[in-house]
Amino acid sequence: MGPTVTGPYADGMSPPPPRPMRDLPPPPGVTRVEGGVELCVYAGHADTVDVCLFDAGDREGGSERRIPLTERAHGFWFGHLRGVTPGQRYAVRASGPWQPENGLRYNESKLLLDPYARAIEGGVRVAPPAFGHQVGVELAGDTGLRDHRDSKAYVPRCVVVDERFDWEGDAPPHRSLAESVVYEVHVKNLTQQLSGIPDHLRGTYAGLAHPVTLEHLTRLGVTAVELLPVHAFTCEPEVLRRGLTNHWGYNTLGFFAPHAAYASASDPQGVLDEFKGMVKLLHRAGLEVILDVVYNHTAEQSATGMTLSWRGLDNRAYYRLDDRGHDIDVTGCGNTVDLRHPVVCRLVLDSLRYWVEECHVDGFRFDLAVALARGRYDDYDMNHPFLVALRTDPVLSRVKNIAEPWDLGIHGWRTGQFPPPFSEWNDRFRDGVRSFWLAGLGRDREDRQGHGVQDLATRLAGSQDLFGMRDRGPIASVNFVAAHDGFTTRDLTTYDVKHNEANLEGNRDGSDNNLSWNHGVEGPTADPDIESARHRSIRNLLGTLLTSTGVPMINAGDEFGRTQGGNNNPFCQDNETSWFAWDLAPWQQDLLETTRFLIRLRATLPVLRQRTFASGRLVRQDGSTDIAWYDRAGQPMNQAVWTDPSVRTLAMYLDGAELGERSVLVLVHGGANPAQVTLPTPPGLTAYELLWDSAWERPQPPEVVDPTTEPVEVAAASMRVYRAAVQLP
Repeated sequence: MGPTVTGPYADGMSPPPPRPMRDLPPPPGVTRVEGGVELCVYAGHADTVDVCLFDAGDREGGSERRIPLTERAHGFWFGHLRGVTPGQRYAVRASGPWQPENGLRYNESKLLLDPYARAIEGGVRVAPPAFGHQVGVELAGDTGLRDHRDSKAYVPRCVVVDERFDWEGDAPPHRSLAESVVYEVHVKNLTQQLSGIPDHLRGTYAGLAHPVTLEHLTRLGVTAVELLPVHAFTCEPEVLRRGLTNHWGYNTLGFFAPHAAYASASDPQGVLDEFKGMVKLLHRAGLEVILDVVYNHTAEQSATGMTLSWRGLDNRAYYRLDDRGHDIDVTGCGNTVDLRHPVVCRLVLDSLRYWVEECHVDGFRFDLAVALARGRYDDYDMNHPFLVALRTDPVLSRVKNIAEPWDLGIHGWRTGQFPPPFSEWNDRFRDGVRSFWLAGLGRDREDRQGHGVQDLATRLAGSQDLFGMRDRGPIASVNFVAAHDGFTTRDLTTYDVKHNEANLEGNRDGSDNNLSWNHGVEGPTADPDIESARHRSIRNLLGTLLTSTGVPMINAGDEFGRTQGGNNNPFCQDNETSWFAWDLAPWQQDLLETTRFLIRLRATLPVLRQRTFASGRLVRQDGSTDIAWYDRAGQPMNQAVWTDPSVRTLAMYLDGAELGERSVLVLVHGGANPAQVTLPTPPGLTAYELLWDSAWERPQPPEVVDPTTEPVEVAAASMRVYRAAVQLP
């Protein structure tokens, strides 16, 4: 049964209940009130807006009942729907001018999603009626001609849900960035093939929070999961034409609704409750939840794409357009959401607050964040209203906010240029560490000029060249060597070039600048020496990541050497290419133990987790400084050594005096041959403990080393971590 239709107001509309300041619209979206709900949507240039109610299970739309919204203020259309309760399926239609040259594309034949919908049911059926303009069977046509076919059988429905949930006293872990280790992971990939999880929970929110998954995450030692997009999304038509699907989710359909396909529950209310239950159980295990959010573009793509929500409500408000009504695309996805418009800026801020306040998430990673902060003249603006609003918001300013500091527009690379308290993905760390341990090592083995140590030292110490301004500190740097986008860490050591043929784009997609090295053979090999060298390189990459100052982020699966077969862009591979294989070989078990050990080591050595930059300042009366750099002979580095590209050995000494902790020495040797290295002997130091050597296939007990006797021999392409065993006050 639908809502009751009574009173003098047409089609179920009833007088709004008394409320103060009725000249202002209610909050956008659905608000539950006595006797029903209020619905409010923004359609600033529309002539009419109708609410469309549907019975549950009606995919074709035969039960549609249209109710006009008769109240309007400041571009918002709103009204009271008597009798509407949780479970009601709905959408909207908007009529108005069809003026593509002015950016207006109203079409009342197209059913539209409420941008504030908390739940979305059903998928998009890609066919000509789903487009606002006229297209043929090949989905190409004239974007200037309005299409009058009804889209209701081809698009999803919004669903009214009950926001109440028993959080059982849930308390976010509130991990400091200095102690954080982030684990970037796809909801489905992690558990789709994980034994011990019931089949019906694999690849779901519930599977991610299952005790078997939690055991892996907590034993690993990470402090936060950063989930690839979980906002409701759909697939691009061109990907479907190749017989593939959008697997990563960077194609948003709704900014408030969790993606239903990731839930084991089948009803919309159950999807939302399952997501909240996942967050609650992850918190209970001490893990924070960070969402990868895509506010820079939507699934509607360019004007040649479908009309699903925002375009049909107010194309000119929601998207960046030029003077001819064409999309300005700095995202590579066809459109760019325009956060210069106050309604759009509010939409994003409301969405973020919803996920924090109602779903208890702990932070966000902003995809293509530069696109969110392009100002009036399309230049990046550090003081963009959205960034100011987010930084000053009493809720959002207190969670973790991480920028992907680039987009595809002009001057789009902005690493280090976001304001505090933002942290940023540090691509310079990624490239510098790969260059030293892989590309540089390959050149060194061939007696060609390698990659020196100067840039690596900067990355080890927290990238002060990028994040030293505005008192940001090294916690502004999210360090990583691999992420979802690109080679896995194992594939960095196995392939010189990408192998993306399965994506059916002629191997043209994905980056060609991987800074990888296959160690002499492209792809898998049975040569034990090459395999051993590859495994050591993986340990070097992870060891550098976890001993560097900053916030480390691990690409999920790298802890045990996951491979994607050389595919560095598997966004469309919802199969074994992306799903984790948990039947680990002995060397993978060794690597997993090594990664666990390195994360524990980081947690027990405070000098590796500092919130401020080490600057060479005095910390002891004997002249010791907070950080010191030494060469292969155990002598302080000089300018000639720093700038010599053939130098492949470096020791970083972090003094623990200010923290009341023992000091740590990180020794890196990127040469293709073993080397004799003299360990430095700062004042007061009499011995070291060797805590870890990347030449070890598996962690070993500490070894006491006397640095005053003779040099130590380090293996080719390896690194070590020492702790000062004895040091005078």
